[in-house]
Amino acid sequence: MSRDPLLSRSDSAQGGDSHGLTTTKEPPDHDGLDGINGQDQTKAKSSALGQENAAGDSGRRRNGSGSSSRDKRNGIGLATEADEPGNSGDETINVDGDNSDENPPDDSPYSEVRASVSTFDDTSLSISTPRMWTLSMLCALLGSSSNLFFSLRYPSVFISPVIALVIVHPMGRAWDILLKRDGDPVQAFHNGVRQESTNSLSTSRMHRLRLWLAQGTWNEKEHACVYIGSNVSFGFAFATDVIVEQTKFYHQDLSVTYQLLLTISTQILGYSFAGITRRYLVRPPSMIWPGTLMSTAMFETMHKTGNKSANGWNISRWKFFLLVWSGAFAWYFVPGLLMPALSYFNVLTWFAPENVVVANLFGVSSGLGLFPLTFNWAQIAYIGSPLLTPWWAAANVVGGLVVVMWFIAPIMYYKNALYSAFMPILSSAVFDDTGKPYDVSRILTKDFLFDREAYRNYSKVYLPITYALSYGVQFAGLSALITHTAAWHGQEIWHQTKTSFSGDRAGYQPLSTGASGNSSPTRDRSIRSSSTTKEPKTEGLMTDEDVHNRLMKRYEDAPLVWYLATFLATLAIGIFIVEYYPVYLPWYGLILALAITAILFIPVGIVMAITNQQSSSYLICQLICGVVFPGRPVANMVFVTFSYISSAQGLKFASDLKLGHYMKIPPKILFKVQMAATLVASVTQIGVLNWMFTHIPSICTPEAINGFTCPIARVHFNGSILWGVVGPQRFFGKGGLYRPLVWAFLIGAIAPILIWLVGRRSASSSVWRKINLPVVFGTLSFIPPATGLNFSVWAVVCFSVNSVIRRRAPAWWGKYTMTLSAALDSGLAFAVVIIFFVIIYPGFMEGFKWWGTEIYKQ
Repeated sequence: MSRDPLLSRSDSAQGGDSHGLTTTKEPPDHDGLDGINGQDQTKAKSSALGQENAAGDSGRRRNGSGSSSRDKRNGIGLATEADEPGNSGDETINVDGDNSDENPPDDSPYSEVRASVSTFDDTSLSISTPRMWTLSMLCALLGSSSNLFFSLRYPSVFISPVIALVIVHPMGRAWDILLKRDGDPVQAFHNGVRQESTNSLSTSRMHRLRLWLAQGTWNEKEHACVYIGSNVSFGFAFATDVIVEQTKFYHQDLSVTYQLLLTISTQILGYSFAGITRRYLVRPPSMIWPGTLMSTAMFETMHKTGNKSANGWNISRWKFFLLVWSGAFAWYFVPGLLMPALSYFNVLTWFAPENVVVANLFGVSSGLGLFPLTFNWAQIAYIGSPLLTPWWAAANVVGGLVVVMWFIAPIMYYKNALYSAFMPILSSAVFDDTGKPYDVSRILTKDFLFDREAYRNYSKVYLPITYALSYGVQFAGLSALITHTAAWHGQEIWHQTKTSFSGDRAGYQPLSTGASGNSSPTRDRSIRSSSTTKEPKTEGLMTDEDVHNRLMKRYEDAPLVWYLATFLATLAIGIFIVEYYPVYLPWYGLILALAITAILFIPVGIVMAITNQQSSSYLICQLICGVVFPGRPVANMVFVTFSYISSAQGLKFASDLKLGHYMKIPPKILFKVQMAATLVASVTQIGVLNWMFTHIPSICTPEAINGFTCPIARVHFNGSILWGVVGPQRFFGKGGLYRPLVWAFLIGAIAPILIWLVGRRSASSSVWRKINLPVVFGTLSFIPPATGLNFSVWAVVCFSVNSVIRRRAPAWWGKYTMTLSAALDSGLAFAVVIIFFVIIYPGFMEGFKWWGTEIYKQ
């Protein structure tokens, strides 16, 4: 039974500094010039002093250097002693105290953003360079092809975009070392684009080519663009799964044209939704997108040399990252290879391996995981890094876990509700009336059509209790998502919608100043104090602006018509696909699929932007198509692809738009990077897929060599049969065993309204304002395949770091938390790849068994 696929104007020459504050005193000119040596430094320095700063950076002009005027400042905008010539970047200054007077008065009100995102912007940094485009497209090509290749294999491995983030940094530095020369002419950049120069018209062709390739200098904005290109392309396109199922399981002969059109249209449709909803999901400061903060912290760590003491810790963030990364990489070889028992540390079941009750309550793979202990970061971060999720959101998740999975599920199981006692208490499989896994092949004809007589002779489909409850919370989560968003954010969404039709947003304006030309410290402090909050607000999320939103107004926006044209083009392609090719989905079915995405996109995006938890519409899409178009499994798959995958891709694009917002990437350049990377990845994956079909014998069959059995496609194929052929009516229709779960829709619709009626009259710190039912219900939909262990240990780590440490050592939390998350995630990702390719794939671990590899299986 298929579930979720297994898979964040005006011209700005107004004399403002990098905060946008108008000043009368120019800062030291040495800032940002230490990245250039020798003759280049002299030229760059004289040029910087002689050029007008069209970006509003108080006369400072960078000429292709990767060290910007904000390179020597810490993440909250304070100049440190490390800026002075002759001082090491690791020299520390104690800034544990409040320095609000030196911060822009409209800095982000959220501490996690202030800790990870710089409030300075240098519009003279290079962005659109051959180096950036080459590395972006190279990562898109290699990452997308590799992940598609291994998605058809068991066991598989996923190459994370975090790997690209780490690897491309030395590649970018090496590019500069190989191509730059002393005496090269100065190159000026404005808004990321090189300004035309006639300095080298008389040189040789090879010399001009080298200068063209060497333009600019590797910096954090180029790095961010390469990472964003990787982020949108590394995941294998879900459309390729549909193509595998149609080709290998339904035996349809599909042309390459169909494959390309289906893949490209479903991948790019999501970008249209992300761009159209920027006003709601990207620009407002309260749309934090916590997942992007790990990346911004990494860019700060890799490209900045400033350092400050944090609660007595003087180690720089870069050294901290290297130490943690090395430890995470080395340690994963223990639980991930040598002693897997440390991953599944269900120690209580080791002493009573035959006790079913102990296994149900404390087991990991098929139990509720009531013993929250593991030594594997992969288990802890299975549903996302706990360091990126606010504690108040994690408290919602763990509250739902305790009530639904640790209280209701055991009671229903031991009362044999819905015949659940005949099955495991937790499993991602479905079962027949003998308690064995359901054999879908027994209810299909040779042409993969539903055989009603065989179904009656075989068995109904039965769900484990946690699986059934998971469907219930998904039903409740869908209706709760709509009513919660309407109650708490409806007025703001309506206001933003009206504003969007009233004209373009205002251009960049520096902050107002006093008569002396400097902003008033008293005013700064009052604004800072009144806007500083520990948790996101529940109201007024979309009407405020912060320094990042204001600074982004310096750049020309990507026109809305670009996104509308993209949507109309991909919609036309989608209609052509469903009408011309044998997918058995009428054109109005495609419109229905996109209507579901349009209705749910903003509510789902708000929840994810605030809490880092995604509410899934995958099951709902399957059910709706199964009801409206029964008996059409291929139509069910295509419907889900256009609806759910467009939404999931759109959220990924929106998250990357927010990352570009934080990193001050010009929107037009970002649009081109995302579109180009998506197109390259789509074409590459179709090419790799067809090569595999041709050159791997018996692919997608049990006899396939080297494990290329297409396990993920097989799971989705079974889901298309159950929901597209057997149909939701037999589960939830009149007389269906699981019909009572339909009442969850009503519960989910009413409960948020009741909480809103109480919370709107409560204080801003009231617990009623912290209850977020879409998070409670939506996150639990990951069970199964996630287990209680994944949630409980995740919550423990989140509470320890984002509540205890955040309150007791706020400076340490602000300096190291996002870097810690990045180091743990990237160290794990590298270790997984090395273990798979170097040790497991060659067969070095065959026959390796001992107590540590077997005890947890009992």
